[in-house]
Amino acid sequence: MIRKLLITNRGEIACRIIRTCREMGIITVAIFSDADAEALHVQMADEAVHIGASAASESYLNIEKILYAAEVSGADAVHPAYGFLAENAIFAQAVLDADLTWVGPQPDVISAMGDKSTAKNLLENIPYVPGYTDDNQADETLISTANDIGYPIMIKATAGGGGKGMRRVDAADKLPEALAAARREAQQAFGNDTLMLEKCLIKPRHIEVQIIGDMYGNVMALGERECSIQRRHQKIIEESPAFGLDEDLREAIHATAVRVARQLNYQNAGTVEFLLDAEGNFYFMEMNTRLQVEHPVTEAVYALDLVRWQLEIAQGTSLYDLLPPFADFEDFAFAPDGHAIEVRVYAEDPNNQFLPVTGDILRWQAPDGVRVDAGVRSGDSVSPHYDPMLAKVIAHGHDRVTAIRKLDYALAQLQFMGNKNNIRFLRHVLTHPEHLEGNISTQFLDDHPNLMSEEPSLPLSAVIAVALAQGTGTKHWRNNPNRPIRHHFKHQETSYEVLLVAQKGKYKVTVGEDEFEVVLKSVVDDKYTLVVDGYQQKFTVIAGKNDQWWVHSLDGTFRLDWQTPLPLPTIHTVEKGSLRAPMPGQVISVDVEVGQEVEQGTVLLIMEAMKMEHRIEAPYSGIIETVAYQVGDAVQQDDVLLSIKAEGD
Repeated sequence: MIRKLLITNRGEIACRIIRTCREMGIITVAIFSDADAEALHVQMADEAVHIGASAASESYLNIEKILYAAEVSGADAVHPAYGFLAENAIFAQAVLDADLTWVGPQPDVISAMGDKSTAKNLLENIPYVPGYTDDNQADETLISTANDIGYPIMIKATAGGGGKGMRRVDAADKLPEALAAARREAQQAFGNDTLMLEKCLIKPRHIEVQIIGDMYGNVMALGERECSIQRRHQKIIEESPAFGLDEDLREAIHATAVRVARQLNYQNAGTVEFLLDAEGNFYFMEMNTRLQVEHPVTEAVYALDLVRWQLEIAQGTSLYDLLPPFADFEDFAFAPDGHAIEVRVYAEDPNNQFLPVTGDILRWQAPDGVRVDAGVRSGDSVSPHYDPMLAKVIAHGHDRVTAIRKLDYALAQLQFMGNKNNIRFLRHVLTHPEHLEGNISTQFLDDHPNLMSEEPSLPLSAVIAVALAQGTGTKHWRNNPNRPIRHHFKHQETSYEVLLVAQKGKYKVTVGEDEFEVVLKSVVDDKYTLVVDGYQQKFTVIAGKNDQWWVHSLDGTFRLDWQTPLPLPTIHTVEKGSLRAPMPGQVISVDVEVGQEVEQGTVLLIMEAMKMEHRIEAPYSGIIETVAYQVGDAVQQDDVLLSIKAEGD
């Protein structure tokens, strides 16, 4: 019997596991790094153990420190969740060797499925995409093989997933550079730079099957999930069941997933992933030997708790004792109820190649009516040390369109202020006509690049709400309410001049050349209800640092910079040609030297931040004037990395 569980992860999944354990009467122990000392999962857990510095390599990836946390806390079981050490066979075996219960599959299965090449060579009677999985990793061998397979081709790291070490290559002359980059990224992410090649399917769908097995040889498929909407080869929207599969195809995919699990005598939860082409052919891609980020959509349509099932199976419970009474005991299958869809909320900038962003979360308020798995709250900070995924929002409806509509409404209600994020982008994708019709593939974002540039227009009523909030916070406004006050705000590149004149029971407001009659109907804390020319709307307005104001409405979340009094001229200027770090990180490659001539688009330097590579490219042709950092150096956001003199200057 599990009495005390050590959770070896952080963020939203740690919080989610804690909630299930509370319902089951299991004591929870969190682990935390320096950066996570005040994190939500630490607050929620019954106990917590500090395990090291902020860098994951010194904390969440340190097996010795994690086993110490289990020992000092008296935990009798370990749940790895996903990410970090979740699919590390050495860690799983170390947990078992310490006489602890491991909430996951057998270490030898993790090892076999953790290497894509080994997995493909081990499994029998499974459909595969044509490719190369041999041990010979010489460039000339990989290049020759790729030429035989034909382009486009996918490079993949054999030791992991999540898009790390993955590259699509469309032409032979691009392959050497892509191999080098994939090896480097795979080594950083997984400590293993072995690569494999696969024929790149054109516009496939990504379909995965949730499987679960017990200790007695019983295996079942709990439906499938559609995971085709991706960026950087990472899923951002998932749903269950997959749209438009006929029953014969669905049964064939499920049966194949179960066959994979039975060949492995698989125990606990896992996911078998497939690619589905336009002709209805499906191919085994990989098996993830852990709980998946997107597991809540399966829970929603099957009305179950997969974390509870994981814990029960780890204690020796049979699937027969977990299945609901209406389930089919003969083939372990039962029908889903309705449709569920999930989005992943990231602190990132969709209009800047989804670059992660860091900083304080001024306001986090989850919407009602849907499930929100979040690992943050108001006042937390987004750290550069970990993945920028902060939460998942999941909606369930009687059909797909209803679930999408509920999710879109929930995202409109979600308040995430203080950081750039992908919420509005997710809403654009969800409500895109092609997505609503189910015309999706892993190339969806490439086919609709305008989704990245669609910024919501700032409503003038939102500007008025901020002006009223700012105005009521100034001394002279309170002492002389009849005196006009002028405000200057800037949103992105647009300036707004606002003139407020208090009248009896209302305000006359001028924004630029437009005049409005405004009634401030109510103010409760930071929530403002305005009636602008007869149109009533609700806004949440909060003040940030450095005269920044944030306003949220159903139209979106916006940041306005207050410029009253007008700002002084900027004293510090950046020299022309200076290239700055987009965020804190570490330099992993410097590809140029002072005096070198470069062409526009040349990769000058590569830095790693938040588990991803970021390339600094030449904005124009010219000559390298300075190189400020070398490989291994740490850099802060806005540090000048290099400078380049343009041709003709």
